[in-house]
Amino acid sequence: SFMTTITASASPAMQEAAKTPSASPPRAMAAPTASPARYRPSLLVIFSACLVLIGAGGPLLLRVYFVHGGQRLWLSALLQISGWPLLLPPLCVSLFRGRRHGIANLLLPLRLVGAAAVLGSLYAVSCFVYAMGSQALPLSTSSLLLATQLAFTAVFAFLFVGLRFTPFSANAVMLLIIGPAVLGVGPGSGKPAGEPSKTYWTGFCEGIAAAALAGLVLPLVEVAMERYGRRTGPAARTPPPYSTVMQMQAVMGAAGTMVCLLGMAIKSDFGALRSEAATFGLGETNYYLVLVWDAVSWQLLNLGIMGLITCASSLLAGIMIAVLLPLSEILAVLFLHEKFDGPKGIALVLSLWGFASYMYGEKVQQKKVEAQKSELLQQQVARKTGDLELNK
Repeated sequence: SFMTTITASASPAMQEAAKTPSASPPRAMAAPTASPARYRPSLLVIFSACLVLIGAGGPLLLRVYFVHGGQRLWLSALLQISGWPLLLPPLCVSLFRGRRHGIANLLLPLRLVGAAAVLGSLYAVSCFVYAMGSQALPLSTSSLLLATQLAFTAVFAFLFVGLRFTPFSANAVMLLIIGPAVLGVGPGSGKPAGEPSKTYWTGFCEGIAAAALAGLVLPLVEVAMERYGRRTGPAARTPPPYSTVMQMQAVMGAAGTMVCLLGMAIKSDFGALRSEAATFGLGETNYYLVLVWDAVSWQLLNLGIMGLITCASSLLAGIMIAVLLPLSEILAVLFLHEKFDGPKGIALVLSLWGFASYMYGEKVQQKKVEAQKSELLQQQVARKTGDLELNK
């Protein structure tokens, strides 16, 4: 279960009792009756989850860009990954504070840097496809489609990371597939008035494709961290230093930014930005403000996702993206006055049901793991206690 990677392990006293002989029989006898340790996510996991929720404004501002006249797809993809320079000041401070361990021991290995660059380029393609879908779909619809990335993440995590499905996780994956599919029920369900059906369904397929690419990148990041990450020194501790999270995000962001800039150069977007700003529906000044704050919001979201992958698992990152679904729905209705019709409501309920099913299943699985650990610990202590009495 991935929850075992994000929760605190047994207390140091219990670990010592399991690994080394006790100094006296009374201490060995006391361990089985000790109250079980409480399992809680680490502070870095909680912090990363909060960043994901705070970054919910990113998809909203991207939709604002399209609604009020924005048309540059590579620019919109750039906004989703170009905020990585914001990480450089805190990253430098973090490395400076950890200099006593040797800065070289805190930097990413070269092989991991290369893998992160490749994954960043792939993520840039995912952002471009997501931008294509967002241009044609309402925010609430595109958000529901993006929620299917959890299903893709689960499948790819099964293939690449060795994730084991439980009845609850399998049920969650199915619900999160069926939920967005409900959007296609009925004539024109979820389609904005006046928009051609071909444009809507093209955007629908693009949204699914973006979810699939995002679902592929998340487990691959986890695989790269396990295969190429440093296993000695301060960077090997669990969870790793947050400088590792920021470095991964910076490298992926830099590589993705280069891909987007190349796409903008090919499409001649640089020369068209001034004219697009002049005709923007909210005004030229607000045009640049939307771009800046959208980049900042996406960076917070991306950093949170990277933190969850690095400090926990890719599946937890996918779940947190799915958690953004109800928040995106509320923001779209409040600020963009989008219609919340029947198919969207059904899809929302099914998606939330899938999320709740998965979380309940992980809670049940966690209790089983805790019970197994407690039973194993008691057996080890009882065995050592018996050995001590035989030696008397």
